[in-house]
Amino acid sequence: MKQSLVEVTERIIERSRPTRSAYLHRVDAIINREKGADRLGCANVAHAVAALPANDKFKIVVEKAPHIGIITAYNEMLSAHQPYVNYPDILRDEAHKLGATVQVAGGVPAMCDGITQGEPGMELSLFSRDNIAMGTAIGLSHDVFDAALMLGVCDKIVPGLLIGALHFGHLPTVFVPAGPMSTGLDNTSKSKVREQYAQGNVGRQELFASESAAYHGAGTCTFYGTANSNQMLLEAMGLHVPGAAFIHPHDDMREDMTREAVRLVLNNTRKDNFIPIGKLVDEHVIVNAMVALLATGGSTNHLIHWVAVARAAGIIIDWTDFHYLAKGTPLLASVYPNGKADVNEFQQAGGPGFVIRELIEGGYMYPDVYTVAKGGLREFGKKPTKENGKLVWKEFPAESGDETVVRTAAHPFNESGGLRLLKGNLGR
Repeated sequence: MKQSLVEVTERIIERSRPTRSAYLHRVDAIINREKGADRLGCANVAHAVAALPANDKFKIVVEKAPHIGIITAYNEMLSAHQPYVNYPDILRDEAHKLGATVQVAGGVPAMCDGITQGEPGMELSLFSRDNIAMGTAIGLSHDVFDAALMLGVCDKIVPGLLIGALHFGHLPTVFVPAGPMSTGLDNTSKSKVREQYAQGNVGRQELFASESAAYHGAGTCTFYGTANSNQMLLEAMGLHVPGAAFIHPHDDMREDMTREAVRLVLNNTRKDNFIPIGKLVDEHVIVNAMVALLATGGSTNHLIHWVAVARAAGIIIDWTDFHYLAKGTPLLASVYPNGKADVNEFQQAGGPGFVIRELIEGGYMYPDVYTVAKGGLREFGKKPTKENGKLVWKEFPAESGDETVVRTAAHPFNESGGLRLLKGNLGR
Protein backbone atom coordinates (compact mmCIF):
# COMPACT_ATOMS: atom_id res chain seq x y z
CA MET A 1 0.00 0.00 0.00
CA LYS A 2 1.13 3.57 -0.67
CA GLN A 3 2.71 5.13 2.40
CA SER A 4 0.56 8.27 2.23
CA LEU A 5 -2.58 6.10 2.21
CA VAL A 6 -1.42 4.13 5.23
CA GLU A 7 -0.43 7.25 7.17
CA VAL A 8 -3.75 9.00 6.63
CA THR A 9 -5.64 5.83 7.51
CA GLU A 10 -3.67 5.34 10.72
CA ARG A 11 -4.39 8.93 11.78
CA ILE A 12 -8.10 8.42 11.14
CA ILE A 13 -8.14 5.15 13.10
CA GLU A 14 -6.36 6.71 16.07
CA ARG A 15 -8.51 9.85 16.02
CA SER A 16 -11.70 7.76 15.78
CA ARG A 17 -10.82 5.13 18.35
CA PRO A 18 -13.25 6.25 21.13
CA THR A 19 -16.17 7.09 18.83
CA ARG A 20 -15.77 4.04 16.61
CA SER A 21 -15.56 1.77 19.64
CA ALA A 22 -18.74 3.27 21.10
CA TYR A 23 -20.50 2.88 17.75
CA LEU A 24 -19.52 -0.79 17.37
CA HIS A 25 -20.59 -1.44 20.95
CA ARG A 26 -24.08 -0.17 20.07
CA VAL A 27 -24.18 -2.30 16.91
CA ASP A 28 -23.06 -5.46 18.74
CA ALA A 29 -25.63 -4.91 21.47
CA ILE A 30 -28.42 -5.08 18.87
CA ILE A 31 -27.08 -7.84 16.62
CA ASN A 32 -27.66 -10.68 19.07
CA ARG A 33 -31.29 -9.90 19.84
CA GLU A 34 -34.13 -12.21 18.84
CA LYS A 35 -35.86 -11.59 15.51
CA GLY A 36 -38.52 -8.91 15.49
CA ALA A 37 -41.46 -11.33 15.21
CA ASP A 38 -40.29 -13.10 18.38
CA ARG A 39 -39.04 -10.07 20.30
CA LEU A 40 -41.88 -7.60 19.80
CA GLY A 41 -45.25 -7.82 21.46
CA CYS A 42 -48.00 -9.70 19.65
CA ALA A 43 -49.94 -6.49 18.96
CA ASN A 44 -46.79 -4.88 17.54
CA VAL A 45 -46.18 -7.79 15.19
CA ALA A 46 -49.84 -7.92 14.17
CA HIS A 47 -49.68 -4.24 13.19
CA ALA A 48 -46.46 -4.83 11.22
CA VAL A 49 -47.89 -7.65 9.08
CA ALA A 50 -51.55 -6.60 8.99
CA ALA A 51 -51.61 -5.58 5.32
CA LEU A 52 -49.35 -8.38 4.06
CA PRO A 53 -50.65 -11.42 2.15
CA ALA A 54 -51.26 -14.51 4.28
CA ASN A 55 -48.24 -16.26 2.77
CA ASP A 56 -45.91 -13.47 3.85
CA LYS A 57 -47.40 -13.38 7.34
CA PHE A 58 -46.76 -17.09 7.68
CA LYS A 59 -43.16 -16.76 6.48
CA ILE A 60 -42.41 -13.94 8.92
CA VAL A 61 -44.22 -15.20 12.01
CA VAL A 62 -43.97 -19.00 11.69
CA GLU A 63 -41.08 -19.78 9.35
CA LYS A 64 -38.92 -16.91 10.61
CA ALA A 65 -37.92 -16.14 7.01
CA PRO A 66 -35.61 -13.17 6.41
CA HIS A 67 -37.60 -9.95 6.16
CA ILE A 68 -36.21 -7.06 4.10
CA GLY A 69 -37.15 -3.41 4.57
CA ILE A 70 -37.02 -1.04 1.60
CA ILE A 71 -36.39 2.67 1.99
CA THR A 72 -37.33 4.37 -1.26
CA ALA A 73 -36.69 7.88 -2.52
CA TYR A 74 -39.03 7.37 -5.48
CA ASN A 75 -40.84 10.33 -6.94
CA GLU A 76 -41.55 11.69 -10.41
CA MET A 77 -39.72 14.99 -9.97
CA LEU A 78 -36.26 13.47 -10.31
CA SER A 79 -35.56 11.80 -13.64
CA ALA A 80 -32.99 9.70 -11.75
CA HIS A 81 -35.60 8.33 -9.36
CA GLN A 82 -38.53 7.84 -11.73
CA PRO A 83 -37.34 4.30 -12.67
CA TYR A 84 -37.85 3.24 -9.04
CA VAL A 85 -41.62 3.18 -9.55
CA ASN A 86 -41.66 -0.61 -10.07
CA TYR A 87 -38.62 -1.58 -8.00
CA PRO A 88 -40.50 -2.68 -4.86
CA ASP A 89 -42.50 -5.18 -6.95
CA ILE A 90 -39.34 -6.50 -8.62
CA LEU A 91 -37.54 -6.81 -5.29
CA ARG A 92 -40.55 -8.47 -3.65
CA ASP A 93 -40.83 -10.98 -6.49
CA GLU A 94 -37.16 -11.91 -6.21
CA ALA A 95 -37.35 -12.15 -2.42
CA HIS A 96 -40.29 -14.56 -2.70
CA LYS A 97 -38.30 -16.72 -5.10
CA LEU A 98 -35.52 -16.86 -2.50
CA GLY A 99 -37.84 -17.64 0.39
CA ALA A 100 -37.81 -14.17 1.94
CA THR A 101 -40.27 -11.30 2.35
CA VAL A 102 -40.14 -7.58 1.61
CA GLN A 103 -41.94 -4.50 2.88
CA VAL A 104 -41.54 -0.87 1.89
CA ALA A 105 -40.52 0.46 5.30
CA GLY A 106 -40.73 4.09 4.32
CA GLY A 107 -40.35 6.76 1.68
CA VAL A 108 -38.02 9.71 2.00
CA PRO A 109 -38.15 13.10 0.23
CA ALA A 110 -35.90 13.67 -2.74
CA MET A 111 -35.45 17.06 -4.35
CA CYS A 112 -33.80 17.93 -7.64
CA ASP A 113 -31.26 20.73 -7.43
CA GLY A 114 -31.59 21.11 -11.19
CA ILE A 115 -35.19 22.25 -10.68
CA THR A 116 -34.68 24.41 -7.60
CA GLN A 117 -31.40 26.16 -8.46
CA GLY A 118 -31.88 29.92 -8.32
CA GLU A 119 -35.24 29.47 -6.62
CA PRO A 120 -36.30 29.61 -2.93
CA GLY A 121 -36.59 25.81 -2.83
CA MET A 122 -32.81 25.55 -3.09
CA GLU A 123 -32.62 26.80 0.50
CA LEU A 124 -33.89 23.37 1.56
CA SER A 125 -31.36 21.36 -0.44
CA LEU A 126 -28.64 20.70 2.12
CA PHE A 127 -31.18 20.56 4.94
CA SER A 128 -32.96 17.78 3.04
CA ARG A 129 -29.99 15.46 3.55
CA ASP A 130 -30.55 15.31 7.29
CA ASN A 131 -34.30 15.09 6.75
CA ILE A 132 -33.69 12.05 4.52
CA ALA A 133 -31.42 10.52 7.16
CA MET A 134 -34.16 10.98 9.73
CA GLY A 135 -36.78 9.57 7.35
CA THR A 136 -34.59 6.51 6.76
CA ALA A 137 -34.23 5.98 10.50
CA ILE A 138 -37.98 6.40 11.00
CA GLY A 139 -38.70 3.73 8.38
CA LEU A 140 -36.22 1.28 9.87
CA SER A 141 -37.32 2.06 13.43
CA HIS A 142 -40.25 -0.33 13.00
CA ASP A 143 -37.50 -2.77 13.94
CA VAL A 144 -38.92 -5.89 12.30
CA PHE A 145 -36.31 -6.20 9.55
CA ASP A 146 -33.36 -8.53 9.04
CA ALA A 147 -31.87 -6.50 6.16
CA ALA A 148 -32.45 -3.30 4.19
CA LEU A 149 -32.38 -2.11 0.59
CA MET A 150 -31.87 1.59 -0.18
CA LEU A 151 -33.37 3.09 -3.35
CA GLY A 152 -31.74 6.44 -4.10
CA VAL A 153 -29.25 8.07 -6.45
CA CYS A 154 -29.06 11.84 -6.32
CA ASP A 155 -27.15 14.58 -4.54
CA LYS A 156 -28.38 14.70 -0.93
CA ILE A 157 -30.37 11.48 -1.11
CA VAL A 158 -27.55 8.92 -1.04
CA PRO A 159 -25.68 10.64 1.81
CA GLY A 160 -28.94 10.91 3.75
CA LEU A 161 -29.84 7.26 3.15
CA LEU A 162 -26.35 6.17 4.14
CA ILE A 163 -26.32 8.25 7.34
CA GLY A 164 -29.73 6.86 8.26
CA ALA A 165 -28.72 3.27 7.44
CA LEU A 166 -25.61 3.55 9.61
CA HIS A 167 -27.82 4.35 12.58
CA PHE A 168 -29.17 0.83 12.04
CA GLY A 169 -25.70 -0.60 11.65
CA HIS A 170 -26.82 -4.10 12.69
CA LEU A 171 -28.67 -4.59 9.37
CA PRO A 172 -27.03 -5.96 6.21
CA THR A 173 -27.76 -3.26 3.63
CA VAL A 174 -27.38 -2.91 -0.13
CA PHE A 175 -27.87 0.27 -2.17
CA VAL A 176 -29.82 -0.20 -5.40
CA PRO A 177 -29.13 2.36 -8.17
CA ALA A 178 -31.28 3.06 -11.23
CA GLY A 179 -28.63 4.23 -13.72
CA PRO A 180 -28.05 7.29 -15.93
CA MET A 181 -30.21 8.54 -18.78
CA SER A 182 -28.88 7.97 -22.27
CA THR A 183 -26.63 10.64 -23.76
CA GLY A 184 -28.45 13.62 -25.21
CA LEU A 185 -27.11 16.98 -26.31
CA ASP A 186 -23.46 17.14 -25.28
CA ASN A 187 -22.33 19.48 -22.52
CA THR A 188 -20.23 21.70 -24.79
CA SER A 189 -23.18 22.36 -27.12
CA LYS A 190 -25.53 22.93 -24.19
CA SER A 191 -23.14 25.48 -22.67
CA LYS A 192 -22.82 27.26 -26.02
CA VAL A 193 -26.58 27.80 -26.25
CA ARG A 194 -26.62 29.11 -22.67
CA GLU A 195 -23.93 31.62 -23.63
CA GLN A 196 -25.90 32.65 -26.69
CA TYR A 197 -29.03 33.17 -24.60
CA ALA A 198 -27.12 35.27 -22.05
CA GLN A 199 -25.84 37.41 -24.93
CA GLY A 200 -29.34 37.84 -26.32
CA ASN A 201 -28.56 35.94 -29.53
CA VAL A 202 -31.21 33.24 -29.04
CA GLY A 203 -34.57 33.31 -27.27
CA ARG A 204 -36.18 31.29 -24.49
CA GLN A 205 -37.67 28.82 -26.97
CA GLU A 206 -34.25 27.90 -28.35
CA LEU A 207 -32.78 27.67 -24.86
CA PHE A 208 -35.57 25.36 -23.67
CA ALA A 209 -35.14 23.14 -26.74
CA SER A 210 -31.43 22.84 -25.95
CA GLU A 211 -31.98 22.05 -22.27
CA SER A 212 -34.67 19.49 -23.16
CA ALA A 213 -32.29 17.79 -25.57
CA ALA A 214 -29.73 17.47 -22.76
CA TYR A 215 -32.17 16.37 -20.04
CA HIS A 216 -34.52 14.18 -22.03
CA GLY A 217 -35.46 10.94 -20.29
CA ALA A 218 -35.45 8.71 -17.25
CA GLY A 219 -32.18 8.28 -15.37
CA THR A 220 -29.51 10.39 -13.74
CA CYS A 221 -28.20 13.53 -15.45
CA THR A 222 -25.12 12.46 -17.39
CA PHE A 223 -22.52 14.94 -16.10
CA TYR A 224 -20.20 13.84 -13.29
CA GLY A 225 -21.75 15.91 -10.53
CA THR A 226 -22.77 14.97 -7.02
CA ALA A 227 -25.34 12.33 -8.04
CA ASN A 228 -22.95 10.33 -10.19
CA SER A 229 -20.10 10.86 -7.73
CA ASN A 230 -22.41 9.22 -5.15
CA GLN A 231 -22.53 6.15 -7.35
CA MET A 232 -18.77 6.03 -7.76
CA LEU A 233 -18.26 6.23 -4.00
CA LEU A 234 -20.85 3.53 -3.26
CA GLU A 235 -19.03 1.22 -5.69
CA ALA A 236 -15.72 1.98 -3.96
CA MET A 237 -17.32 1.23 -0.59
CA GLY A 238 -18.68 -2.09 -1.80
CA LEU A 239 -22.31 -1.16 -1.15
CA HIS A 240 -23.71 -1.85 -4.64
CA VAL A 241 -24.03 -4.99 -6.67
CA PRO A 242 -20.59 -4.76 -8.34
CA GLY A 243 -20.73 -2.60 -11.46
CA ALA A 244 -24.37 -1.56 -11.01
CA ALA A 245 -23.79 2.20 -10.93
CA PHE A 246 -23.97 3.27 -14.57
CA ILE A 247 -26.12 0.67 -16.34
CA HIS A 248 -29.05 2.41 -18.06
CA PRO A 249 -32.57 2.10 -16.63
CA HIS A 250 -33.73 0.54 -19.93
CA ASP A 251 -30.78 -1.86 -20.31
CA ASP A 252 -31.91 -5.48 -20.04
CA MET A 253 -29.18 -6.04 -17.44
CA ARG A 254 -30.63 -3.40 -15.07
CA GLU A 255 -33.40 -5.64 -13.74
CA ASP A 256 -30.91 -8.49 -13.31
CA MET A 257 -28.71 -6.23 -11.18
CA THR A 258 -31.73 -5.12 -9.16
CA ARG A 259 -32.69 -8.73 -8.46
CA GLU A 260 -29.10 -9.55 -7.60
CA ALA A 261 -29.26 -6.95 -4.81
CA VAL A 262 -31.84 -9.14 -3.06
CA ARG A 263 -29.64 -12.21 -3.35
CA LEU A 264 -26.61 -10.36 -1.97
CA VAL A 265 -28.40 -8.80 0.97
CA LEU A 266 -29.91 -12.17 1.91
CA ASN A 267 -26.49 -13.84 1.68
CA ASN A 268 -25.27 -11.26 4.17
CA THR A 269 -27.95 -12.20 6.69
CA ARG A 270 -26.65 -15.78 7.01
CA LYS A 271 -24.85 -16.54 10.25
CA ASP A 272 -21.76 -17.81 8.40
CA ASN A 273 -21.60 -14.66 6.25
CA PHE A 274 -23.19 -11.98 8.41
CA ILE A 275 -22.08 -8.53 7.22
CA PRO A 276 -24.07 -5.64 8.73
CA ILE A 277 -23.47 -2.20 7.27
CA GLY A 278 -22.03 -0.89 10.55
CA LYS A 279 -19.21 -3.43 10.37
CA LEU A 280 -18.76 -3.08 6.61
CA VAL A 281 -18.26 0.69 6.71
CA ASP A 282 -15.00 0.93 8.64
CA GLU A 283 -12.04 3.32 8.43
CA HIS A 284 -10.50 1.53 5.43
CA VAL A 285 -13.77 1.63 3.50
CA ILE A 286 -14.20 5.35 4.20
CA VAL A 287 -10.66 5.97 2.94
CA ASN A 288 -11.43 3.94 -0.21
CA ALA A 289 -14.39 6.24 -0.86
CA MET A 290 -12.23 9.33 -0.37
CA VAL A 291 -9.63 7.98 -2.79
CA ALA A 292 -12.32 7.15 -5.39
CA LEU A 293 -13.56 10.74 -5.22
CA LEU A 294 -10.08 12.15 -5.69
CA ALA A 295 -9.06 9.73 -8.45
CA THR A 296 -12.09 10.61 -10.57
CA GLY A 297 -12.36 14.37 -10.02
CA GLY A 298 -15.72 13.93 -8.31
CA SER A 299 -17.99 16.47 -6.68
CA THR A 300 -16.46 18.71 -4.02
CA ASN A 301 -19.81 18.50 -2.20
CA HIS A 302 -18.61 15.19 -0.84
CA LEU A 303 -16.12 16.97 1.37
CA ILE A 304 -19.22 17.98 3.30
CA HIS A 305 -21.25 14.81 2.90
CA TRP A 306 -18.64 12.13 3.61
CA VAL A 307 -17.46 13.83 6.78
CA ALA A 308 -21.06 13.37 8.00
CA VAL A 309 -21.33 9.83 6.62
CA ALA A 310 -18.12 8.79 8.38
CA ARG A 311 -19.26 10.35 11.63
CA ALA A 312 -22.48 8.34 11.50
CA ALA A 313 -20.26 5.22 11.73
CA GLY A 314 -18.19 6.69 14.57
CA ILE A 315 -15.33 7.62 12.22
CA ILE A 316 -13.85 11.12 12.29
CA ILE A 317 -12.37 12.53 9.08
CA ASP A 318 -11.68 16.11 8.06
CA TRP A 319 -10.52 18.11 5.07
CA THR A 320 -6.88 17.69 6.06
CA ASP A 321 -7.27 13.97 5.35
CA PHE A 322 -8.61 14.73 1.88
CA HIS A 323 -5.70 17.13 1.33
CA TYR A 324 -3.02 14.55 2.11
CA LEU A 325 -4.76 11.77 0.25
CA ALA A 326 -5.11 14.01 -2.82
CA LYS A 327 -1.36 14.65 -2.88
CA GLY A 328 -0.75 10.92 -3.34
CA THR A 329 -3.74 9.89 -5.46
CA PRO A 330 -3.48 9.95 -9.28
CA LEU A 331 -6.30 11.40 -11.38
CA LEU A 332 -7.56 8.56 -13.61
CA ALA A 333 -10.77 10.01 -15.09
CA SER A 334 -11.66 13.02 -17.21
CA VAL A 335 -15.44 13.40 -17.10
CA TYR A 336 -17.47 16.61 -17.47
CA PRO A 337 -17.05 19.12 -15.85
CA ASN A 338 -13.46 17.84 -15.47
CA GLY A 339 -13.38 16.90 -19.17
CA LYS A 340 -15.69 16.61 -22.18
CA ALA A 341 -16.98 13.05 -21.71
CA ASP A 342 -20.22 12.22 -19.90
CA VAL A 343 -20.79 9.28 -17.54
CA ASN A 344 -21.95 7.03 -20.37
CA GLU A 345 -18.63 7.53 -22.12
CA PHE A 346 -16.93 6.99 -18.75
CA GLN A 347 -18.80 3.68 -18.40
CA GLN A 348 -17.93 2.61 -21.94
CA ALA A 349 -14.25 3.38 -21.34
CA GLY A 350 -14.17 1.19 -18.22
CA GLY A 351 -16.08 3.19 -15.64
CA PRO A 352 -15.88 2.64 -11.87
CA GLY A 353 -14.70 -0.95 -12.23
CA PHE A 354 -11.64 -0.09 -14.31
CA VAL A 355 -10.72 2.76 -11.96
CA ILE A 356 -11.11 0.58 -8.86
CA ARG A 357 -9.01 -2.19 -10.45
CA GLU A 358 -6.25 0.29 -11.25
CA LEU A 359 -6.31 1.88 -7.80
CA ILE A 360 -6.11 -1.52 -6.09
CA GLU A 361 -3.24 -2.70 -8.28
CA GLY A 362 -1.40 0.58 -7.76
CA GLY A 363 -1.67 0.32 -3.96
CA TYR A 364 -4.03 3.29 -3.64
CA MET A 365 -7.03 1.36 -2.25
CA TYR A 366 -7.58 -1.33 0.37
CA PRO A 367 -8.86 -4.47 -1.41
CA ASP A 368 -9.31 -6.76 1.60
CA VAL A 369 -12.37 -5.14 3.15
CA TYR A 370 -15.92 -6.24 3.73
CA THR A 371 -18.26 -5.59 0.80
CA VAL A 372 -21.78 -6.75 0.03
CA ALA A 373 -20.25 -9.21 -2.47
CA LYS A 374 -17.95 -12.04 -1.48
CA GLY A 375 -14.32 -11.48 -2.42
CA GLY A 376 -13.83 -7.96 -1.11
CA LEU A 377 -13.26 -4.88 -3.23
CA ARG A 378 -11.53 -6.79 -6.03
CA GLU A 379 -14.98 -7.95 -7.13
CA PHE A 380 -15.82 -4.30 -7.83
CA GLY A 381 -12.85 -4.10 -10.19
CA LYS A 382 -14.55 -6.44 -12.64
CA LYS A 383 -17.00 -5.88 -15.49
CA PRO A 384 -20.55 -7.26 -15.24
CA THR A 385 -22.03 -8.92 -18.31
CA LYS A 386 -24.55 -11.64 -19.17
CA GLU A 387 -23.83 -15.13 -20.43
CA ASN A 388 -26.57 -17.67 -21.09
CA GLY A 389 -29.05 -15.36 -19.40
CA LYS A 390 -27.03 -15.07 -16.17
CA LEU A 391 -24.90 -12.31 -14.68
CA VAL A 392 -21.16 -12.92 -14.68
CA TRP A 393 -18.23 -10.67 -13.81
CA LYS A 394 -15.09 -10.67 -15.96
CA GLU A 395 -11.66 -9.07 -15.74
CA PHE A 396 -11.18 -5.76 -17.53
CA PRO A 397 -8.64 -5.49 -20.35
CA ALA A 398 -5.25 -4.15 -19.29
CA GLU A 399 -5.81 -0.90 -21.19
CA SER A 400 -8.59 1.69 -21.02
CA GLY A 401 -11.35 1.63 -23.59
CA ASP A 402 -10.69 5.33 -24.24
CA GLU A 403 -7.58 7.03 -22.86
CA THR A 404 -9.13 10.47 -23.30
CA VAL A 405 -11.66 9.48 -20.61
CA VAL A 406 -10.07 6.86 -18.33
CA ARG A 407 -6.41 5.99 -17.83
CA THR A 408 -4.32 3.46 -15.97
CA ALA A 409 -2.60 4.30 -12.70
CA ALA A 410 0.74 4.06 -14.51
CA HIS A 411 -0.25 6.83 -16.97
CA PRO A 412 -2.72 9.12 -15.17
CA PHE A 413 -4.05 12.48 -16.29
CA ASN A 414 -2.28 13.94 -13.27
CA GLU A 415 -0.05 12.52 -10.56
CA SER A 416 -2.28 13.92 -7.82
CA GLY A 417 -5.96 14.66 -7.23
CA GLY A 418 -7.31 18.15 -7.79
CA LEU A 419 -8.27 19.06 -4.21
CA ARG A 420 -6.10 21.13 -1.89
CA LEU A 421 -6.75 22.66 1.50
CA LEU A 422 -6.06 26.40 1.35
CA LYS A 423 -4.95 28.37 4.39
CA GLY A 424 -4.83 32.10 4.94
CA ASN A 425 -7.23 34.81 3.82
CA LEU A 426 -8.56 32.61 0.97
CA GLY A 427 -8.95 29.45 3.04
CA ARG A 428 -8.93 28.02 6.53
